[in-house]
Amino acid sequence: MQRLPALLTWLAFPVYIWQGLGVRRRTTRMLPAQGPVMHEIAGKAPAISLLVLGDSSAASVGIGHSENGLAAQLAVLISLQTGQAVRWRAAGFNSATSGQIRDHVLPNLSADPWTHIVLAIGTNDTKNFHSVPRFKKEFGGLLYALRAKWPEARVVWSPVLEFTRAPAMPPLLGKILEIRAVEMNRMGERLCFERGAVPAPRLPITDPQAGFASDGFHASEAGYRAWAEHLVGLVLTD
Repeated sequence: MQRLPALLTWLAFPVYIWQGLGVRRRTTRMLPAQGPVMHEIAGKAPAISLLVLGDSSAASVGIGHSENGLAAQLAVLISLQTGQAVRWRAAGFNSATSGQIRDHVLPNLSADPWTHIVLAIGTNDTKNFHSVPRFKKEFGGLLYALRAKWPEARVVWSPVLEFTRAPAMPPLLGKILEIRAVEMNRMGERLCFERGAVPAPRLPITDPQAGFASDGFHASEAGYRAWAEHLVGLVLTD
């Protein structure tokens, strides 16, 4: 059930529209990083196969080259910690929501034998003011679909970041979206436990100026590095 604070944010919907349009006008739309979206790192057998799936963060939007993005940096850390070969793919899509990944991306992904899957999704569900019941249906369906396609993979979900820490967010808009993000994350964590995935703790943002790209919303190279360091232990834990 959607909690009272999230329901009350609907009263602030006009503020969300007004300030959101202002942010959109001021912010340059950034493209996905250039470079490979699939790569291999040599190492010992058995190889680890890593799929990073989700929205613009999975596409390394905010930086120039994919080798400094979330998937590549996470693969490097996995390789360094295990000594194993790592094959990785970044399947990220600008502005994607949970329902779009479930309905339009997942059916078109080949059934490669991924051993580890990291989900970076939920930010656009929150930003687009999707309701918690809608997120439950769409994100929950995505988890079911991943489990059906890769029943033996370790699936880790990285929850929605703190909107109030993003430099692009006006304080009031950030607070409105943060209330909704907390409820999305609460529901997402519950669904992960119910449907065979692992919810990661929220990424702590200690230095917003260094951690965000020039648009004040997507991660910088340092931000993606911190994100990868935050997730690697949980990805590798059985």
